[in-house]
Amino acid sequence: MEIVLLGVNHRTAPVELRERVAFSTEKAKRASEELRSHGLLAETLVLSTCNRSELYGVPPEFSSETLERLERYFAALHELDPAALNGNLYRHRDADVVRHVFRVSAGIDSMFLGEAEILGQVRDAYQAALQLGATGPVLNRMFQAALEVGKRVRTETEIGTRPVSVAYAGVKLAEQIFGKLASHCALILGAGAVGEQVVERLHDRGIARLLVANRSPERARELASRWDGEVVEWGQVERALELPDMVVSSLGTEDAALGRPIIERAMAARENRALFLIDLGVPRNIAPDAGKLYNVYLYNVDDLSEIVEQNKRARAGEVPRVEAIIEEHIGKFQAWQAGVEVTAVLRDLRAKLMQQSESFLRAKLANAENISAADRERIEKLVGGLLEHLVVEPVGRLRNAAELRQRLSDLDAVRRLFGLDQEKP
Repeated sequence: MEIVLLGVNHRTAPVELRERVAFSTEKAKRASEELRSHGLLAETLVLSTCNRSELYGVPPEFSSETLERLERYFAALHELDPAALNGNLYRHRDADVVRHVFRVSAGIDSMFLGEAEILGQVRDAYQAALQLGATGPVLNRMFQAALEVGKRVRTETEIGTRPVSVAYAGVKLAEQIFGKLASHCALILGAGAVGEQVVERLHDRGIARLLVANRSPERARELASRWDGEVVEWGQVERALELPDMVVSSLGTEDAALGRPIIERAMAARENRALFLIDLGVPRNIAPDAGKLYNVYLYNVDDLSEIVEQNKRARAGEVPRVEAIIEEHIGKFQAWQAGVEVTAVLRDLRAKLMQQSESFLRAKLANAENISAADRERIEKLVGGLLEHLVVEPVGRLRNAAELRQRLSDLDAVRRLFGLDQEKP
């Protein structure tokens, strides 16, 4: 039983290459079908996200050329010269594949340590392969275990509970002040990349109402329409400050767009209802002294960056606990794998010994005219029984070996001793 993996990720390849080797749904389906129909892989699964493109597979039989052939296919599928992939691909086999996918599901192989989204992406990739009928007993077992690892890591450790992006840190702070956001309103000033991250996070956290204002009304309308928000005309921003519970500003401006007098007038109109302000602008968009007003909570990008750094350190401190969970599940998978391989070794060994005994008896009895057909049959049965006895006892010891590493080592020794690891013609 061999497991192989070929892939690129954010550590091995620049974004320009990752874009070129990304798998669309159709391309993933095509790869899965072609790899199986061409006989290169018996089981396949494609995992493709913005930061990784990976092909997992189980070959129908062992071949030292599997990864090389898989690499050529990978390049051809994406219309690349194989040389363009040099130094960007990683190639894993067997236990290294298992460890890799468990680390991916746990979120410790991600660009952001403890990334939450990757577990859902692994689940979606597995479900897609399952629906195509592309997986089998090995990948099913491995990916089910990977999903279990991801769940345990997120329930038993805190690696994913602390925000490590400024946008997410701001949203988490809002939740600490207001509780659930399902009954609250947010106003976003600025529709650039940072503003969009905040809008997406707020939408994911169930914000009841999203208001978007930008100097460019087209961009404001585009962002609002994508996330079920409402556009506020730029000239109506001060009046709109009466509505939200939180304001997030990420404007590219030299002067403070929201001075203290504006905030004072807004608070009077709000009857001093709490207002949470997040200033992600550099230079700052909101006058620093506005944070001194009663019931106004003002955080700037440095405040949030410090929170993010603290959270990154806290997440890193959880890695040993995550690794312990991963190693536990690697042991469980290898124990299952060893059990399957013992059965396979027994089957192959029996088949080889029976084939050799039949050839031997055929050659030795070919000219033995004085032996009857009944005697021939009895001799064949005796030899078959002897071989069965010789096989069962050592295989039983393999099955019952308490130490997994010793069991796997013994399996390799049996394969080499009887030539079971030789590639078939």
